[in-house]
Amino acid sequence: MAIHLLEQYLPDNTLPFLTKWFGSYNIHIKITKNRNSKLGDYRRLTDKSHQITINSTLQPQLFFFVLTHELAHLIAFEDYNFRISAHGKEWKDTFRKMLLESISIYTADLQPIIFNFAKNPKANFMASPELVRYFHIIDPDNHTTFIEELAIHDEFHYRGERYRILERRKKLYLCINLSHSKKYLFRPLAKVEKIIADGQK
Repeated sequence: MAIHLLEQYLPDNTLPFLTKWFGSYNIHIKITKNRNSKLGDYRRLTDKSHQITINSTLQPQLFFFVLTHELAHLIAFEDYNFRISAHGKEWKDTFRKMLLESISIYTADLQPIIFNFAKNPKANFMASPELVRYFHIIDPDNHTTFIEELAIHDEFHYRGERYRILERRKKLYLCINLSHSKKYLFRPLAKVEKIIADGQK
């Protein structure tokens, strides 16, 4: 797929970055139907060309973010002759550089989130609570939620322990551990598993 054909999926002004990153690499871009298991992926083909697939249903900014993630694999592997781990230091350094280089593409409210993410890029998008929350991505295989999505007095599991939310204190949530009655403060974006009414997870 030619770079210009990607424009319909992307935010404005992304083509200069993509033209630079694509360079002279032989890249096949496949736009797929929505996949619950992944947002995109990269692999090197037997003819030494490269294939990147991305879900067609992604919002433009997320589409660009995922494309940047996958291109970082390609560039890192090529720079280090494929003698690196998929999400190791080399990939993180490459992805970080690309994110910061193109941060102007993102809207003002998203830029700080991208900047924080770039400090230590995660291999799995779902491991980035701020981005998951911003784009409202739901992982069908993950039954967790953010604690800020729960109500006062709701109960939840966290790291094998059962808690109840007592109150909100400024930006934190005061919760009690129901097994030994100790109280703890949780961040709003702590990922927990809500306990439904019948007590089952």
